[in-house]
Amino acid sequence: MSIADLIIKNAKVITLDPNDRVLDSVAISGDRISAVGGDNETTRLATGETRVLDAKGRAVIPGLIDGHAHMDREGLKDIPPSLAGCRSIDDILQHIADVVCDTPKGEWIVTMPVGEPPFYEGVPGNLAEGRFPNRHDIDQVAPDHPVYIRAIWGHWRNTLPLVSVANTLALERAGIDRNSMPPTPSIQIEKDLTTGEPTGALYEFTYKPLVEKTLMKCIPRFTLEDRTTGLERSMAVYNRYGTTSVFEGHGIAGEVLAAYESVRRKGPPPVRANLMFSPAWPSITPDDVRDLLVDWGRWLGGRGMGDAYLRMAGLYTESDYSEENRLRAECGPYTGWAGFNFDAALPESVMLELMVEAARNGIRVGSFTDNILDLYEIVDKQAPIGDQRWLIEHIGRYSPEEIARIRDLGLVLQAYSNRWIYQEGEALRREYGVDQVDRILPMRDLLNAGIHVSLATDNVPPTLFHPIWHVVSRRTEETGERLGEAQALTRMEALACASREGAWLSFEEDEKGTIEPGKFADLAVLSEDPLTIDEDMIPDIESVLTVTGGRIVHDELPAT
Repeated sequence: MSIADLIIKNAKVITLDPNDRVLDSVAISGDRISAVGGDNETTRLATGETRVLDAKGRAVIPGLIDGHAHMDREGLKDIPPSLAGCRSIDDILQHIADVVCDTPKGEWIVTMPVGEPPFYEGVPGNLAEGRFPNRHDIDQVAPDHPVYIRAIWGHWRNTLPLVSVANTLALERAGIDRNSMPPTPSIQIEKDLTTGEPTGALYEFTYKPLVEKTLMKCIPRFTLEDRTTGLERSMAVYNRYGTTSVFEGHGIAGEVLAAYESVRRKGPPPVRANLMFSPAWPSITPDDVRDLLVDWGRWLGGRGMGDAYLRMAGLYTESDYSEENRLRAECGPYTGWAGFNFDAALPESVMLELMVEAARNGIRVGSFTDNILDLYEIVDKQAPIGDQRWLIEHIGRYSPEEIARIRDLGLVLQAYSNRWIYQEGEALRREYGVDQVDRILPMRDLLNAGIHVSLATDNVPPTLFHPIWHVVSRRTEETGERLGEAQALTRMEALACASREGAWLSFEEDEKGTIEPGKFADLAVLSEDPLTIDEDMIPDIESVLTVTGGRIVHDELPAT
C-alpha cells in the first residue's frame, strides 16, 4: 500500500462513487487518491513526511468540472480598467481621469462596461442620471486620449441592447462621423437630433459584440501575453470555487490555444482543460471542408492530442452562416472576448457534409444549432455516432420524444441553467405556458432516461455552485418562484452533474469525477456542506482548499 503524501481527515467526504458513499477521510499519494474511508484507514498510511490536514467536519467533494466554462475570459476582465462601483457619470469620469494620469497622451484607454459584474444588469438606470455618458462627457477628462467604454459580452446578461461609448478622439480614430452608416442593421450609431453628429453611444441588438469587430476594430486587442496572464488568473478564480477541470465545448481558437500551451509549458496547471477545436474555415466549399477534416482527423479524432492537463479533441460547428458572423470573422485570427472563431459557422448543407466526414474519422462534434438533434440523426444514418459521445450544448427545452431520440443517439448534454432557469425562466413560463414548464431544462427526465448531463457556468459567474443551485431549487431571478419543480434534482445528483458527468464529457470517467482510489487526486474542501446548507445559500459556497493532481492549488483552510 502506498505511503500517503497528504491526508485530509475528520471530513465529510462526498465521494460521488457508484454508491454515493459519504466517508471520513481521504489519502493522496503522488497525483492519485490512494485510500478513502475512516480516519483509521487512511492515517495508517502516514509517515513523518505526510502532511495531515484536519478538515474539522467540512465537506470534501471531487474537483468540480465545468462543462462549458469559457474560463479564459475571466482573467481578461482584469485587463481593461473597471467601472464597477460607479453610480453616476461623474463617478465614471473620475475613474477615467485616474487612468488618464497614468497613460501617455494620445494612447488608447479602453475600459470595462458600465455596470456591476458579472451580469451588468440595470444599466443605465443604475446611474444617477439614468443615461450613459456621451462623447462630450468623456472629453472633459480625456480630451487628448481616445477613450472607449466597451460593451458587455451579451450572454453575461442575456438582454439587449449592448451599449458602448466612444469619445471624440476615439470616433476620429475609428473614422466615425455624421455620414457614417452602421455595417449591419443590428448596430445603431446614435446621433444628436439637432446637429446630426454622433453622440458617441453605439447600440448593438445582437448578443455577441459586433461594434468592436467593425466600427471600432481599431481599439487595442488582447495580446498573447494578456491571454496567458489572464488565463493564469482565471485558473486561480476557478480553483477558489472548487473547479479543477474545464471542458470547452464551444471550441477554442488558435490564439487561446497558444495561451493554454504557454501556461502548460510552465508546469502542471491548477486547472485541467479539455478543449474542442474552433476551426476558421478558409472557404465553405464541401470539398475543401472534407479535405481539411481528413487531415485534422489525425489529431482531433478520439481522445485527440495532449495529456492529462491539456488536451484538444473534437470540433465545434454551427449553421449560423450569417452576415454578422462573417463581419466578426474579418478580424481573424483575433477573436476578442469570444475565444472561438466566428467562421467556424457553415451553411447547413456544408455543415452536414462536415459532420458525416467527422463521424467517419472518429472526430466528435459539439454544437448548439437550433435543429442540431435533427442534423445528428441525419449524420447517424450515414456514419454511426453512438459511441463517440457527440455533444449538444446549452440545452434548453425538450419533449419526452426528443429525450428518447437523444438517448438513442448516445449524445451527451451540457446544461445552461443560468439562462434557461434563472435569468429567463419567467419569460419562458409566459412564452410556453404553465403546462409546459416541465419541458424547460428537464433535468429529472433526462437523468431518468440515463442521459449524461454536465452542468456549466458559461463564465457567468465562474462558480459551479450557481448551476448546482439552479437545478436543485429551480428558482427564477424575476420572481423567486420555482420553474418546473418536478424537474428538480437532489443535491447529490446536482453535485454529480458538476463533477462525475463532466468527466464523462472528456472520456475520463475512469480518471476523475469521483473520490475513489486510483483516480486523480482532484478535490475541494468546502466552506459549507452542500448537502445540508440552507438551499438559497448554495451559490455562496466556496472552496477553502483545492487540490489538483495531489498539489494544493488554493489554500484558505484555517490553521489548526
